Amino acid sequence: MANVPVQRMSQLMAKTLRDDPADAEVLSHKLLVRAGYVRRTAAGIWSWLPLGKRVLANVERIVREEMDAIGAQEVLLPALLPREPYDATGRWDEYGQELFRLQDRKGGDYLLGPTHEEIFTLLVKDQASSYKDLPVILYQIQHKYRDEARPRAGILRGREFLMKDSYSFDTEDDGLARSYALHREAYQKIFARLGLDYRICAATAGAMGGSKSEEFLAPAEAGEDTFADCPNCDFAANTEAITYQLKPVDATDVPAAEDIPTPDTPTIETLAASLGVPASATLKNLLVKVDGEIVAVGVPGDREVDLDKVEAHFAPAVVELVTEADFAARPDLVRGYVGPQGLDKVTYIADPRVAPGTSWITGANKAGTHTKNVVAGRDFEVDQYVDVVVVQQGDPCPKCGTGLVLDRAIEIGHIFQLGRKYTDALKLDVLGQHGKPVRVTMGSYGVGVSRAVAALAEQTADDKGLCWPKEVAPADVHVVAAGKALQTELALDISQKLAAAGVRVLVDDRPGVSPGVKFTDSELIGVPQILVAGRRAADGVVELKDRRTGEREELTVEEAVARLTA
Repeated sequence: MANVPVQRMSQLMAKTLRDDPADAEVLSHKLLVRAGYVRRTAAGIWSWLPLGKRVLANVERIVREEMDAIGAQEVLLPALLPREPYDATGRWDEYGQELFRLQDRKGGDYLLGPTHEEIFTLLVKDQASSYKDLPVILYQIQHKYRDEARPRAGILRGREFLMKDSYSFDTEDDGLARSYALHREAYQKIFARLGLDYRICAATAGAMGGSKSEEFLAPAEAGEDTFADCPNCDFAANTEAITYQLKPVDATDVPAAEDIPTPDTPTIETLAASLGVPASATLKNLLVKVDGEIVAVGVPGDREVDLDKVEAHFAPAVVELVTEADFAARPDLVRGYVGPQGLDKVTYIADPRVAPGTSWITGANKAGTHTKNVVAGRDFEVDQYVDVVVVQQGDPCPKCGTGLVLDRAIEIGHIFQLGRKYTDALKLDVLGQHGKPVRVTMGSYGVGVSRAVAALAEQTADDKGLCWPKEVAPADVHVVAAGKALQTELALDISQKLAAAGVRVLVDDRPGVSPGVKFTDSELIGVPQILVAGRRAADGVVELKDRRTGEREELTVEEAVARLTA
Protein backbone atom coordinates (compact mmCIF):
# COMPACT_ATOMS: atom_id res chain seq x y z
CA MET A 1 0.00 0.00 0.00
CA ALA A 2 1.10 3.57 -0.59
CA ASN A 3 2.72 5.58 2.19
CA VAL A 4 0.23 8.09 3.61
CA PRO A 5 1.20 11.18 5.62
CA VAL A 6 0.77 11.09 9.40
CA GLN A 7 -1.58 13.75 10.79
CA ARG A 8 -0.04 15.21 13.96
CA MET A 9 -2.52 16.79 16.38
CA SER A 10 0.14 19.32 17.37
CA GLN A 11 -0.31 20.73 13.87
CA LEU A 12 -4.00 20.00 13.36
CA MET A 13 -6.37 22.91 12.79
CA ALA A 14 -9.02 21.70 15.23
CA LYS A 15 -9.68 22.28 18.89
CA THR A 16 -11.75 19.95 21.03
CA LEU A 17 -14.22 21.38 23.54
CA ARG A 18 -15.21 20.08 26.94
CA ASP A 19 -18.73 21.59 26.93
CA ASP A 20 -21.62 21.29 24.49
CA PRO A 21 -22.39 24.32 22.29
CA ALA A 22 -25.12 26.44 23.86
CA ASP A 23 -27.36 26.17 20.78
CA ALA A 24 -26.92 22.41 20.27
CA GLU A 25 -30.17 20.41 20.32
CA VAL A 26 -29.13 16.97 19.07
CA LEU A 27 -26.27 14.57 19.72
CA SER A 28 -24.56 14.91 16.34
CA HIS A 29 -24.52 18.71 16.64
CA LYS A 30 -22.92 18.52 20.09
CA LEU A 31 -20.28 15.94 19.25
CA LEU A 32 -19.26 17.17 15.79
CA VAL A 33 -18.57 20.62 17.25
CA ARG A 34 -16.92 19.37 20.44
CA ALA A 35 -14.66 16.91 18.57
CA GLY A 36 -13.47 19.61 16.15
CA TYR A 37 -15.16 18.38 12.98
CA VAL A 38 -17.33 21.42 12.14
CA ARG A 39 -17.83 25.02 13.20
CA ARG A 40 -20.87 27.25 12.77
CA THR A 41 -20.40 30.13 10.31
CA ALA A 42 -24.00 31.43 10.41
CA ALA A 43 -27.45 30.00 11.07
CA GLY A 44 -27.68 26.83 8.99
CA ILE A 45 -24.23 27.37 7.44
CA TRP A 46 -21.27 25.25 8.53
CA SER A 47 -17.52 25.13 7.94
CA TRP A 48 -15.86 21.71 7.77
CA LEU A 49 -12.54 21.46 9.61
CA PRO A 50 -9.82 18.96 8.53
CA LEU A 51 -11.20 15.95 10.45
CA GLY A 52 -14.74 16.66 9.29
CA LYS A 53 -13.61 17.16 5.70
CA ARG A 54 -11.95 13.73 5.79
CA VAL A 55 -15.15 12.05 6.94
CA LEU A 56 -17.17 13.96 4.35
CA ALA A 57 -14.70 12.96 1.63
CA ASN A 58 -14.95 9.30 2.66
CA VAL A 59 -18.73 9.39 2.34
CA GLU A 60 -18.34 11.05 -1.07
CA ARG A 61 -15.88 8.35 -2.14
CA ILE A 62 -18.25 5.53 -1.24
CA VAL A 63 -21.15 7.22 -3.00
CA ARG A 64 -19.01 7.90 -6.07
CA GLU A 65 -17.75 4.32 -6.26
CA GLU A 66 -21.22 2.82 -6.14
CA MET A 67 -22.64 5.31 -8.64
CA ASP A 68 -19.78 4.60 -11.04
CA ALA A 69 -20.46 0.87 -10.58
CA ILE A 70 -23.95 1.22 -12.14
CA GLY A 71 -22.55 3.09 -15.13
CA ALA A 72 -23.43 6.60 -13.97
CA GLN A 73 -21.29 9.44 -15.31
CA GLU A 74 -20.19 12.26 -13.03
CA VAL A 75 -20.56 15.89 -14.04
CA LEU A 76 -20.56 19.17 -12.14
CA LEU A 77 -23.21 21.78 -12.88
CA PRO A 78 -23.36 25.31 -11.50
CA ALA A 79 -25.01 26.15 -8.19
CA LEU A 80 -25.96 29.62 -9.44
CA LEU A 81 -28.81 29.06 -11.89
CA PRO A 82 -30.98 31.18 -14.20
CA ARG A 83 -34.66 31.66 -13.49
CA GLU A 84 -36.04 30.67 -16.90
CA PRO A 85 -35.91 26.84 -16.64
CA TYR A 86 -37.59 26.98 -13.23
CA ASP A 87 -40.30 29.24 -14.63
CA ALA A 88 -40.89 26.67 -17.38
CA THR A 89 -41.56 23.91 -14.83
CA GLY A 90 -43.41 26.19 -12.39
CA ARG A 91 -40.95 25.61 -9.57
CA TRP A 92 -39.75 29.22 -9.36
CA ASP A 93 -43.10 29.87 -7.64
CA GLU A 94 -43.78 26.40 -6.19
CA TYR A 95 -40.68 26.45 -4.03
CA GLY A 96 -41.94 29.57 -2.30
CA GLN A 97 -39.78 31.08 0.41
CA GLU A 98 -37.38 28.11 0.54
CA LEU A 99 -35.73 29.32 -2.67
CA PHE A 100 -32.71 31.62 -2.46
CA ARG A 101 -33.44 34.22 -5.15
CA LEU A 102 -31.01 36.92 -6.26
CA GLN A 103 -30.38 39.34 -9.10
CA ASP A 104 -27.26 40.23 -11.01
CA ARG A 105 -26.18 43.82 -11.62
CA LYS A 106 -28.39 43.98 -14.71
CA GLY A 107 -31.52 42.89 -12.88
CA GLY A 108 -31.53 39.31 -14.17
CA ASP A 109 -33.14 36.76 -11.85
CA TYR A 110 -31.13 33.81 -10.53
CA LEU A 111 -31.41 31.23 -7.81
CA LEU A 112 -29.10 29.06 -5.74
CA GLY A 113 -29.91 25.50 -6.77
CA PRO A 114 -32.03 23.49 -4.32
CA THR A 115 -32.06 20.61 -6.80
CA HIS A 116 -31.14 20.31 -10.48
CA GLU A 117 -33.81 18.46 -12.47
CA GLU A 118 -34.26 21.34 -14.89
CA ILE A 119 -30.57 21.89 -15.55
CA PHE A 120 -29.82 18.20 -16.13
CA THR A 121 -32.78 18.00 -18.50
CA LEU A 122 -31.42 20.91 -20.53
CA LEU A 123 -27.94 19.34 -20.55
CA VAL A 124 -29.30 16.12 -22.03
CA LYS A 125 -31.43 18.10 -24.48
CA ASP A 126 -28.21 19.73 -25.68
CA GLN A 127 -26.19 16.51 -25.85
CA ALA A 128 -28.64 13.76 -26.88
CA SER A 129 -30.45 13.73 -30.23
CA SER A 130 -31.20 10.04 -30.82
CA TYR A 131 -32.43 7.00 -28.90
CA LYS A 132 -28.90 5.68 -29.48
CA ASP A 133 -27.64 8.31 -26.99
CA LEU A 134 -29.86 6.83 -24.25
CA PRO A 135 -30.26 5.48 -21.63
CA VAL A 136 -27.88 7.60 -19.61
CA ILE A 137 -27.41 8.26 -15.89
CA LEU A 138 -25.67 11.47 -14.87
CA TYR A 139 -24.77 12.55 -11.35
CA GLN A 140 -22.97 15.21 -9.38
CA ILE A 141 -21.88 15.78 -5.78
CA GLN A 142 -22.50 19.40 -5.05
CA HIS A 143 -23.77 21.88 -2.49
CA LYS A 144 -27.48 22.70 -2.47
CA TYR A 145 -29.26 25.67 -0.96
CA ARG A 146 -32.63 26.02 0.74
CA ASP A 147 -33.72 28.96 2.87
CA GLU A 148 -34.88 26.99 5.89
CA ALA A 149 -37.15 29.07 8.10
CA ARG A 150 -35.70 27.44 11.23
CA PRO A 151 -32.31 25.88 10.56
CA ARG A 152 -31.60 23.51 13.43
CA ALA A 153 -29.88 20.33 14.54
CA GLY A 154 -26.45 21.35 13.27
CA ILE A 155 -25.69 19.94 9.82
CA LEU A 156 -28.95 17.96 9.75
CA ARG A 157 -31.12 20.91 8.77
CA GLY A 158 -28.96 23.55 7.15
CA ARG A 159 -29.33 26.19 4.49
CA GLU A 160 -26.32 24.81 2.61
CA PHE A 161 -25.72 21.07 2.40
CA LEU A 162 -23.78 18.58 0.31
CA MET A 163 -25.79 16.18 -1.81
CA LYS A 164 -25.34 13.59 -4.51
CA ASP A 165 -28.09 14.03 -7.07
CA SER A 166 -28.38 11.77 -10.11
CA TYR A 167 -30.81 11.64 -13.00
CA SER A 168 -31.71 8.88 -15.40
CA PHE A 169 -32.95 9.48 -18.96
CA ASP A 170 -34.74 6.72 -20.87
CA THR A 171 -36.94 6.50 -23.95
CA GLU A 172 -39.48 4.12 -22.37
CA ASP A 173 -41.13 3.47 -19.00
CA ASP A 174 -39.54 0.01 -18.73
CA GLY A 175 -36.16 1.68 -19.03
CA LEU A 176 -37.05 4.10 -16.23
CA ALA A 177 -38.02 1.14 -14.05
CA ARG A 178 -34.61 -0.44 -14.71
CA SER A 179 -32.75 2.78 -13.91
CA TYR A 180 -34.79 3.13 -10.72
CA ALA A 181 -33.94 -0.45 -9.71
CA LEU A 182 -30.24 0.18 -10.37
CA HIS A 183 -30.29 3.18 -8.04
CA ARG A 184 -32.26 1.32 -5.38
CA GLU A 185 -29.65 -1.43 -5.30
CA ALA A 186 -26.76 1.04 -5.39
CA TYR A 187 -28.23 2.91 -2.42
CA GLN A 188 -28.49 -0.31 -0.44
CA LYS A 189 -24.78 -0.91 -1.07
CA ILE A 190 -23.88 2.70 -0.20
CA PHE A 191 -25.65 2.70 3.15
CA ALA A 192 -24.39 -0.79 4.02
CA ARG A 193 -20.81 0.33 3.36
CA LEU A 194 -21.37 3.47 5.42
CA GLY A 195 -22.50 1.30 8.31
CA LEU A 196 -25.91 2.93 8.58
CA ASP A 197 -29.01 1.23 9.94
CA TYR A 198 -31.75 2.22 7.47
CA ARG A 199 -35.24 1.44 6.20
CA ILE A 200 -36.63 1.76 2.67
CA CYS A 201 -40.00 3.47 3.01
CA ALA A 202 -42.77 4.37 0.61
CA ALA A 203 -42.94 8.15 0.29
CA THR A 204 -44.78 11.01 -1.37
CA ALA A 205 -43.23 12.86 -4.30
CA GLY A 206 -44.00 16.37 -2.98
CA ALA A 207 -42.74 19.29 -5.07
CA MET A 208 -40.57 16.92 -7.11
CA GLY A 209 -43.56 15.41 -8.86
CA GLY A 210 -43.67 12.01 -10.51
CA SER A 211 -45.13 8.66 -9.55
CA LYS A 212 -43.22 6.07 -7.54
CA SER A 213 -41.11 7.42 -4.70
CA GLU A 214 -39.16 5.80 -1.86
CA GLU A 215 -37.12 7.22 0.99
CA PHE A 216 -34.11 5.73 2.72
CA LEU A 217 -34.50 6.58 6.40
CA ALA A 218 -31.97 6.14 9.20
CA PRO A 219 -33.76 5.59 12.53
CA ALA A 220 -32.60 8.17 15.07
CA GLU A 221 -34.15 10.23 17.86
CA ALA A 222 -32.98 13.40 16.12
CA GLY A 223 -34.87 12.51 12.94
CA GLU A 224 -37.28 15.01 11.42
CA ASP A 225 -39.36 12.31 9.71
CA THR A 226 -41.74 9.83 11.31
CA PHE A 227 -42.04 6.46 9.65
CA ALA A 228 -44.23 3.45 10.27
CA ASP A 229 -42.79 -0.04 10.38
CA CYS A 230 -44.84 -3.24 10.42
CA PRO A 231 -43.50 -5.87 12.84
CA ASN A 232 -45.28 -8.64 10.90
CA CYS A 233 -44.49 -7.96 7.23
CA ASP A 234 -42.10 -5.93 5.10
CA PHE A 235 -44.27 -2.80 4.99
CA ALA A 236 -42.53 0.47 5.86
CA ALA A 237 -43.56 3.99 4.88
CA ASN A 238 -43.18 7.61 5.76
CA THR A 239 -46.36 8.45 7.68
CA GLU A 240 -47.20 11.07 5.04
CA ALA A 241 -47.44 8.28 2.43
CA ILE A 242 -49.77 5.95 4.41
CA THR A 243 -53.35 5.83 3.17
CA TYR A 244 -56.47 4.31 4.71
CA GLN A 245 -58.90 2.32 2.56
CA LEU A 246 -62.40 3.76 2.18
CA LYS A 247 -64.92 1.34 3.71
CA PRO A 248 -68.60 2.41 3.33
CA VAL A 249 -71.04 1.12 5.97
CA ASP A 250 -74.81 0.57 6.07
CA ALA A 251 -76.64 3.49 7.72
CA THR A 252 -80.20 2.24 7.18
CA ASP A 253 -81.00 2.09 10.92
CA VAL A 254 -79.43 5.43 11.90
CA PRO A 255 -82.16 7.86 13.11
CA ALA A 256 -82.60 11.30 11.57
CA ALA A 257 -80.11 13.99 12.48
CA GLU A 258 -81.04 15.83 15.68
CA ASP A 259 -79.74 19.07 17.16
CA ILE A 260 -78.71 18.92 20.83
CA PRO A 261 -77.78 21.83 23.09
CA THR A 262 -74.10 21.71 24.03
CA PRO A 263 -73.15 25.05 25.60
CA ASP A 264 -69.52 25.78 26.27
CA THR A 265 -68.19 22.85 24.23
CA PRO A 266 -66.05 24.44 21.49
CA THR A 267 -63.45 21.64 21.56
CA ILE A 268 -63.67 17.91 20.98
CA GLU A 269 -62.47 17.29 24.54
CA THR A 270 -65.20 19.44 26.13
CA LEU A 271 -67.85 17.99 23.80
CA ALA A 272 -66.92 14.37 24.50
CA ALA A 273 -66.84 15.01 28.25
CA SER A 274 -70.20 16.82 28.20
CA LEU A 275 -72.00 14.05 26.28
CA GLY A 276 -70.15 11.14 27.85
CA VAL A 277 -69.05 9.77 24.48
CA PRO A 278 -65.59 8.86 23.15
CA ALA A 279 -63.87 11.45 20.99
CA SER A 280 -63.95 8.91 18.16
CA ALA A 281 -67.75 9.35 17.95
CA THR A 282 -67.37 13.01 17.05
CA LEU A 283 -66.44 14.64 13.76
CA LYS A 284 -63.76 17.31 13.84
CA ASN A 285 -63.89 19.95 11.10
CA LEU A 286 -60.78 22.03 10.57
CA LEU A 287 -61.06 25.11 8.38
CA VAL A 288 -58.13 26.12 6.16
CA LYS A 289 -57.63 28.52 3.28
CA VAL A 290 -56.31 27.18 -0.01
CA ASP A 291 -55.10 30.07 -2.14
CA GLY A 292 -57.52 32.21 -0.12
CA GLU A 293 -60.59 29.96 -0.54
CA ILE A 294 -61.99 28.28 2.59
CA VAL A 295 -61.86 24.49 2.70
CA ALA A 296 -63.18 22.29 5.53
CA VAL A 297 -61.23 19.17 6.49
CA GLY A 298 -63.21 16.45 8.31
CA VAL A 299 -61.55 13.81 10.49
CA PRO A 300 -62.70 11.66 13.44
CA GLY A 301 -62.52 13.61 16.68
CA ASP A 302 -59.83 11.39 18.17
CA ARG A 303 -57.44 12.07 15.29
CA GLU A 304 -55.30 15.07 14.40
CA VAL A 305 -55.12 16.63 10.95
CA ASP A 306 -51.71 16.22 9.31
CA LEU A 307 -51.25 19.62 7.68
CA ASP A 308 -48.30 18.30 5.67
CA LYS A 309 -50.68 15.85 3.97
CA VAL A 310 -53.18 18.65 3.35
CA GLU A 311 -50.46 20.83 1.84
CA ALA A 312 -49.19 17.95 -0.28
CA HIS A 313 -52.70 17.32 -1.61
CA PHE A 314 -53.23 20.92 -2.65
CA ALA A 315 -49.65 21.67 -3.78
CA PRO A 316 -48.54 24.00 -5.21
CA ALA A 317 -51.41 26.04 -3.73
CA VAL A 318 -50.71 27.86 -0.47
CA VAL A 319 -52.53 26.37 2.54
CA GLU A 320 -53.14 28.49 5.66
CA LEU A 321 -55.29 28.21 8.77
CA VAL A 322 -58.32 30.50 8.94
CA THR A 323 -58.08 33.60 11.12
CA GLU A 324 -60.44 35.61 13.32
CA ALA A 325 -60.91 37.95 10.38
CA ASP A 326 -62.03 35.04 8.20
CA PHE A 327 -64.65 34.01 10.75
CA ALA A 328 -65.82 37.61 11.04
CA ALA A 329 -66.30 37.73 7.27
CA ARG A 330 -68.31 34.49 7.33
CA PRO A 331 -70.84 34.59 10.20
CA ASP A 332 -72.30 31.28 8.96
CA LEU A 333 -69.07 29.60 10.08
CA VAL A 334 -69.26 29.42 13.88
CA ARG A 335 -65.92 28.78 15.55
CA GLY A 336 -66.00 25.54 17.51
CA TYR A 337 -69.40 24.49 16.13
CA VAL A 338 -68.77 23.92 12.41
CA GLY A 339 -70.49 20.91 10.84
CA PRO A 340 -70.39 19.63 7.25
CA GLN A 341 -74.19 19.60 6.86
CA GLY A 342 -75.46 22.74 5.19
CA LEU A 343 -72.08 24.32 4.55
CA ASP A 344 -72.37 26.94 1.83
CA LYS A 345 -69.58 27.77 -0.61
CA VAL A 346 -67.08 25.63 1.26
CA THR A 347 -65.26 22.68 -0.29
CA TYR A 348 -65.40 19.69 2.05
CA ILE A 349 -62.63 17.10 2.05
CA ALA A 350 -62.63 14.23 4.51
CA ASP A 351 -60.43 11.42 5.70
CA PRO A 352 -61.52 7.97 4.40
CA ARG A 353 -62.52 7.09 7.98
CA VAL A 354 -65.47 9.47 7.41
CA ALA A 355 -66.81 6.93 4.92
CA PRO A 356 -70.31 6.91 3.42
CA GLY A 357 -72.75 5.59 6.02
CA THR A 358 -70.67 6.51 9.08
CA SER A 359 -72.61 8.43 11.76
CA TRP A 360 -71.23 11.33 13.76
CA ILE A 361 -71.80 13.97 16.38
CA THR A 362 -70.64 17.23 14.88
CA GLY A 363 -71.17 20.97 14.96
CA ALA A 364 -74.65 22.31 14.10
CA ASN A 365 -73.27 25.57 12.68
CA LYS A 366 -74.94 27.32 15.61
CA ALA A 367 -73.24 28.53 18.77
CA GLY A 368 -73.65 26.15 21.70
CA THR A 369 -75.27 23.45 19.56
CA HIS A 370 -74.15 20.16 18.03
CA THR A 371 -76.01 17.63 15.89
CA LYS A 372 -76.05 13.88 16.45
CA ASN A 373 -76.79 11.10 13.94
CA VAL A 374 -75.16 13.06 11.11
CA VAL A 375 -74.49 10.49 8.39
CA ALA A 376 -71.90 10.89 5.64
CA GLY A 377 -73.55 10.56 2.23
CA ARG A 378 -77.01 11.13 3.69
CA ASP A 379 -76.78 14.43 5.56
CA PHE A 380 -73.70 15.80 3.87
CA GLU A 381 -71.55 15.06 0.85
CA VAL A 382 -67.77 14.78 0.76
CA ASP A 383 -66.25 16.57 -2.22
CA GLN A 384 -63.10 14.48 -2.05
CA TYR A 385 -61.63 11.82 0.20
CA VAL A 386 -58.00 12.40 1.16
CA ASP A 387 -56.03 10.61 3.86
CA VAL A 388 -55.20 13.58 6.07
CA VAL A 389 -54.88 12.24 9.62
CA VAL A 390 -51.69 11.94 11.63
CA VAL A 391 -50.81 8.24 11.73
CA GLN A 392 -50.84 6.79 15.25
CA GLN A 393 -48.97 3.95 16.91
CA GLY A 394 -51.02 0.78 16.43
CA ASP A 395 -52.89 1.88 13.30
CA PRO A 396 -53.44 -1.15 11.05
CA CYS A 397 -50.77 -1.98 8.50
CA PRO A 398 -52.21 -1.34 5.01
CA LYS A 399 -50.64 -4.60 3.85
CA CYS A 400 -51.43 -7.12 6.60
CA GLY A 401 -53.50 -5.34 9.26
CA THR A 402 -50.98 -5.68 12.11
CA GLY A 403 -50.56 -2.65 14.37
CA LEU A 404 -47.84 -0.33 13.06
CA VAL A 405 -44.85 0.82 15.09
CA LEU A 406 -43.79 4.47 14.72
CA ASP A 407 -40.22 5.71 14.92
CA ARG A 408 -38.23 8.85 14.17
CA ALA A 409 -35.68 8.84 11.37
CA ILE A 410 -33.29 10.97 9.33
CA GLU A 411 -33.84 11.03 5.58
CA ILE A 412 -30.54 10.02 3.96
CA GLY A 413 -31.74 9.21 0.44
CA HIS A 414 -34.77 9.61 -1.82
CA ILE A 415 -35.50 8.11 -5.23
CA PHE A 416 -38.24 9.21 -7.64
CA GLN A 417 -39.70 7.98 -10.89
CA LEU A 418 -40.36 11.45 -12.27
CA GLY A 419 -41.71 10.38 -15.63
CA ARG A 420 -42.11 13.22 -18.11
CA LYS A 421 -42.95 16.19 -15.87
CA TYR A 422 -39.67 17.97 -16.64
CA THR A 423 -39.10 16.68 -20.14
CA ASP A 424 -42.62 17.85 -21.09
CA ALA A 425 -42.01 21.30 -19.65
CA LEU A 426 -38.62 21.63 -21.33
CA LYS A 427 -39.53 19.66 -24.47
CA LEU A 428 -36.82 17.02 -24.34
CA ASP A 429 -37.32 14.68 -27.32
CA VAL A 430 -34.96 12.37 -29.16
CA LEU A 431 -35.36 10.68 -32.49
CA GLY A 432 -36.83 7.22 -31.86
CA GLN A 433 -36.12 3.88 -33.54
CA HIS A 434 -38.89 4.48 -36.07
CA GLY A 435 -37.74 7.93 -37.09
CA LYS A 436 -40.28 9.83 -34.97
CA PRO A 437 -39.63 12.08 -31.93
CA VAL A 438 -39.88 10.31 -28.58
CA ARG A 439 -40.43 12.18 -25.31
CA VAL A 440 -37.78 11.16 -22.77
CA THR A 441 -38.72 9.89 -19.29
CA MET A 442 -36.72 10.71 -16.16
CA GLY A 443 -35.79 9.53 -12.71
CA SER A 444 -34.29 11.62 -9.91
CA TYR A 445 -32.20 10.19 -7.08
CA GLY A 446 -30.62 11.95 -4.11
CA VAL A 447 -28.24 11.03 -1.30
CA GLY A 448 -27.65 13.47 1.53
CA VAL A 449 -23.86 13.31 1.82
CA SER A 450 -23.48 15.75 4.72
CA ARG A 451 -26.68 14.39 6.32
CA ALA A 452 -25.17 10.89 6.21
CA VAL A 453 -22.33 12.17 8.39
CA ALA A 454 -24.81 13.46 10.96
CA ALA A 455 -26.88 10.27 10.75
CA LEU A 456 -23.78 8.16 11.42
CA ALA A 457 -22.88 10.33 14.39
CA GLU A 458 -26.40 9.94 15.77
CA GLN A 459 -26.49 6.16 15.33
CA THR A 460 -22.97 5.17 16.38
CA ALA A 461 -21.96 7.62 19.14
CA ASP A 462 -21.83 6.53 22.77
CA ASP A 463 -21.54 8.35 26.08
CA LYS A 464 -17.84 9.05 25.45
CA GLY A 465 -18.12 10.57 21.98
CA LEU A 466 -18.12 9.71 18.30
CA CYS A 467 -17.50 6.16 17.15
CA TRP A 468 -17.00 6.05 13.37
CA PRO A 469 -17.22 2.93 11.19
CA LYS A 470 -13.87 2.15 9.59
CA GLU A 471 -14.76 3.19 6.02
CA VAL A 472 -15.74 6.74 6.96
CA ALA A 473 -13.45 7.45 9.93
CA PRO A 474 -10.93 10.30 9.52
CA ALA A 475 -8.11 7.83 10.34
CA ASP A 476 -7.66 4.10 10.86
CA VAL A 477 -5.78 4.44 14.14
CA HIS A 478 -5.40 7.20 16.72
CA VAL A 479 -1.94 6.94 18.30
CA VAL A 480 -1.71 8.62 21.71
CA ALA A 481 1.61 9.66 23.23
CA ALA A 482 0.93 9.71 26.97
CA GLY A 483 3.26 12.64 27.49
CA LYS A 484 6.91 11.87 28.25
CA ALA A 485 9.60 12.33 25.63
CA LEU A 486 10.20 8.59 25.28
CA GLN A 487 6.48 7.95 24.82
CA THR A 488 6.20 10.70 22.19
CA GLU A 489 9.25 9.32 20.37
CA LEU A 490 7.74 5.82 20.31
CA ALA A 491 4.32 7.14 19.22
CA LEU A 492 5.85 9.01 16.28
CA ASP A 493 8.02 6.04 15.31
CA ILE A 494 5.11 3.57 15.28
CA SER A 495 2.99 6.14 13.41
CA GLN A 496 5.57 6.33 10.63
CA LYS A 497 5.73 2.54 10.38
CA LEU A 498 1.96 2.29 10.11
CA ALA A 499 1.80 5.10 7.54
CA ALA A 500 4.47 3.41 5.44
CA ALA A 501 2.16 0.39 5.25
CA GLY A 502 -0.74 2.53 4.06
CA VAL A 503 -2.52 2.96 7.40
CA ARG A 504 -4.13 6.35 7.99
CA VAL A 505 -2.77 7.66 11.29
CA LEU A 506 -3.78 10.50 13.60
CA VAL A 507 -1.16 10.89 16.34
CA ASP A 508 -1.67 12.96 19.48
CA ASP A 509 1.80 14.40 20.03
CA ARG A 510 0.62 17.65 21.65
CA PRO A 511 3.17 18.89 24.19
CA GLY A 512 1.92 20.10 27.54
CA VAL A 513 -1.41 18.27 27.30
CA SER A 514 -2.17 15.83 30.10
CA PRO A 515 -2.62 12.11 29.37
CA GLY A 516 -6.17 12.29 30.73
CA VAL A 517 -7.15 14.98 28.22
CA LYS A 518 -5.53 13.03 25.38
CA PHE A 519 -7.37 9.83 26.32
CA THR A 520 -10.68 11.72 26.57
CA ASP A 521 -10.09 13.38 23.19
CA SER A 522 -9.26 10.06 21.54
CA GLU A 523 -12.65 8.69 22.60
CA LEU A 524 -14.43 11.93 21.65
CA ILE A 525 -12.88 11.98 18.14
CA GLY A 526 -13.97 8.38 17.57
CA VAL A 527 -11.28 6.75 15.37
CA PRO A 528 -11.91 2.94 15.35
CA GLN A 529 -8.56 1.90 16.91
CA ILE A 530 -6.66 3.73 19.67
CA LEU A 531 -3.00 2.87 20.22
CA VAL A 532 -1.40 4.22 23.42
CA ALA A 533 2.30 4.67 24.00
CA GLY A 534 2.16 4.79 27.78
CA ARG A 535 3.71 3.36 30.92
CA ARG A 536 5.46 0.42 29.14
CA ALA A 537 6.91 2.45 26.29
CA ALA A 538 10.43 1.79 27.54
CA ASP A 539 9.79 -1.94 27.06
CA GLY A 540 8.55 -1.39 23.50
CA VAL A 541 5.00 -2.31 24.59
CA VAL A 542 1.87 -0.36 23.62
CA GLU A 543 -1.82 -0.73 24.40
CA LEU A 544 -4.35 -1.27 21.59
CA LYS A 545 -7.94 -0.34 22.34
CA ASP A 546 -11.01 -0.97 20.18
CA ARG A 547 -13.04 2.25 20.31
CA ARG A 548 -16.38 0.52 19.79
CA THR A 549 -16.06 -2.43 22.19
CA GLY A 550 -13.60 -0.95 24.67
CA GLU A 551 -11.46 -4.12 24.55
CA ARG A 552 -7.81 -3.51 25.42
CA GLU A 553 -4.68 -5.53 24.68
CA GLU A 554 -0.96 -5.00 25.34
CA LEU A 555 1.24 -5.68 22.31
CA THR A 556 4.81 -5.16 21.27
CA VAL A 557 5.38 -2.51 18.63
CA GLU A 558 5.98 -5.22 16.02
CA GLU A 559 2.77 -7.05 17.04
CA ALA A 560 0.76 -3.82 16.93
CA VAL A 561 2.04 -2.90 13.47
CA ALA A 562 1.30 -6.41 12.19
CA ARG A 563 -2.19 -6.35 13.69
CA LEU A 564 -3.09 -2.93 12.27
CA THR A 565 -1.68 -3.62 8.80
CA ALA A 566 -3.19 -7.10 8.38
